Amino acid sequence: MTGLRAEAWDHIGKSRYDLLVIGAGIVGGRIALEAARAGLSVVLGDAGDFGGATSSASSKLIHGGFRYLPMGDLELVWESQHERRALMRRVAPHLVRRLPMVLAAYRGGPRGPVTAAAGVLAYGALCGFQGTGVSLVGASAAGRLVPSLRTEGLRVCGVFDEGQTDDARLVLDTVAAAARLGATVLNHARVVALEHPHGRLTRAAIQGREGEGMVEVGFRFVVNAAGPWVDGVRQLEDQTSEPMARLSKGVHLLLETESEWRAGVVVPVEDGRVTMALPWQGMLMLGTTDTDHDGDPSDCTVSKSDKEQVLAEASLALPHDVVRAERVRYSFAGLRVLPVGTDSTAAAHREHVVRTGRFGMVSIAGGKLTTHRRIAMEALHRLPDPRLASLRLVDVPLPQASCALVDEADRDTDPDVVTHLTRVYGRDSLTVMRQRRLHRDALERIHPGGPDVWAQVYHAVEREWATTVEDVLRRRTTVAVRGLASPTVRANVGRILAASTSSGWHVPAPRPALRLVRPPAR
Repeated sequence: MTGLRAEAWDHIGKSRYDLLVIGAGIVGGRIALEAARAGLSVVLGDAGDFGGATSSASSKLIHGGFRYLPMGDLELVWESQHERRALMRRVAPHLVRRLPMVLAAYRGGPRGPVTAAAGVLAYGALCGFQGTGVSLVGASAAGRLVPSLRTEGLRVCGVFDEGQTDDARLVLDTVAAAARLGATVLNHARVVALEHPHGRLTRAAIQGREGEGMVEVGFRFVVNAAGPWVDGVRQLEDQTSEPMARLSKGVHLLLETESEWRAGVVVPVEDGRVTMALPWQGMLMLGTTDTDHDGDPSDCTVSKSDKEQVLAEASLALPHDVVRAERVRYSFAGLRVLPVGTDSTAAAHREHVVRTGRFGMVSIAGGKLTTHRRIAMEALHRLPDPRLASLRLVDVPLPQASCALVDEADRDTDPDVVTHLTRVYGRDSLTVMRQRRLHRDALERIHPGGPDVWAQVYHAVEREWATTVEDVLRRRTTVAVRGLASPTVRANVGRILAASTSSGWHVPAPRPALRLVRPPAR
């Protein structure tokens, strides 16, 4: 057990909190951050890792909701556009960057050229064409953005801007910001019971990892942001509660690519869906599916038929040699939480639902990565605390969002490593690079096929609550999603975890001169 975890585990059993947040995905993390900013004492817990489920298995887009136009969700599109600009410009510019998208409508597709063109123009008109990059282009211009784009049968190409992020890092930075404001945060800690001795929930039993036992936590309010497990947590409050959510599985594939993409591609397919091909972390990401998931959320996996569907739909816009199954490095599946309804999951509205349970628990179902801040505020406004009544959404940058400060002593560091760490950690890249003072291999690459270095592993264990090999390789770095998590790499990360004796946020050695480094524009 690392120092950070030991300290948090010890603290929650001895304290009473204003607010318990169950579920530490992007919404739960933001709830904890906003509540701590308002002055509440907060404990944030998750049965798995921070962002370990849907919040690290998204399409990595902070998007304006183009596909919601045909559904008539104009308010959701407007809110999404606003949040995209706020996250990209002010809140998390180190993690959310502009990504042009090419809408490619082909002959015989579900949307004709007039409909597709009108959709692109309507998308831009909703926000006065400011910051959307909306235009209609020819096949040659689209080909310069996407070298692999198939032009046979291409009827119209619309271009518009979206934002792209590393969703796992966005969650971690949000959780870290909450912790800096005083929130107690704990991953791999499952709520197994909720008690309401006087008609209102006031205590929870939390089961830790093997060997940690169980603790009881007292609180005044509780918010259920457990994502796909939202109804399971509601059953802990009230066994008579009816489901408020249903689940839809979305599958993505990550492929190796040899060409430099300057934009992503979105192609309308049947059932009102779209298929996408997006450049991400030097790879090509394809997706996504939209199918009912009726089983245990923990059993969400990628099947052979899922992979075949994603590759087949991607081939509508890309040649076969680009989307060959042999190029797939990694696949992942996430579960969208949708309101209960009779429509197909593809046609279901993406609006979130917030309900207050019989014994006072506020539960959230649905929503999007893009609008997570607004969802968090709505949930907090349901709690009867005067400090929350006046709480409003403010575009305060995450602490990591400012310019990075790099030690003069690190001038001899590989520029590619500096660029990589600055892109990932923003201002905190200085702290990561300081690992070289403690570990000689800190700035060596974990695997020669990827950009991640061992300093990130040490940093993850000491300061980012990583407790398992998967925490490190899947969410604190990109080693796993690049298909580089070999048995040797896993064993070496396991040894670092086992040997960790960190006592928490240590005081660094005196700093030499500093210089400002801004993340390169993408």
